[in-house]
Amino acid sequence: MDTAEIAQSEQLAIAIFREHGGMLRTGEALQFGIHPRTLYSMRDSRILERISRGVYRLADLPPLSEPDLVSVATRIPAGVICLISALAFHRLTREIPHYVYLALPRGDRPPRLSHPPLRVFWLSEPALMAGVETHTIDGVSIRICSPAKTIADCFKYRNKLGIGVAVEALRMLRDRGELDPDEILHFARICRVENVMKPYLQALTYGL
Repeated sequence: MDTAEIAQSEQLAIAIFREHGGMLRTGEALQFGIHPRTLYSMRDSRILERISRGVYRLADLPPLSEPDLVSVATRIPAGVICLISALAFHRLTREIPHYVYLALPRGDRPPRLSHPPLRVFWLSEPALMAGVETHTIDGVSIRICSPAKTIADCFKYRNKLGIGVAVEALRMLRDRGELDPDEILHFARICRVENVMKPYLQALTYGL
């Protein structure tokens, strides 16, 4: 290809990327007619930035607000952001996640992702699907546990996370005026921690 042909193919590829929100997996780019040589040339010339293995984004777009969540969601679409990562997203913790906490269907293979680091929890289908919200972040649909479900999960995994993380999140939700005891108990039953959570919930609800 001469210089004019390369420029034309790149402009066509840029238009395809923009049409699909500025980000594509390699397989999607090829499916939409972008030649591999064009894709890698755009990467090498920094027209595209590599978000994670096999995921590219136009470099002239604004910086990602949640690059780790976007990277995980594009590479592992079956996953659900949970626990500390979900608390951080909902602003219900002072903890800074050093991993992306991810829930996957029980029986799935461990994901192969070099970055960002993951902590994976395998859940049954009912527990995995309960309380899942879909948020669009940086143009990407990301599945994240709701605040109430996340808190119930934190009580379930209190031995791994520390009970203080779960109690703090419950208190912060109350202080924001968003604590719904019935909703919390609904997810507590699904997570089988109703008896564990009730004393904390009653103390916060009635100011004991």
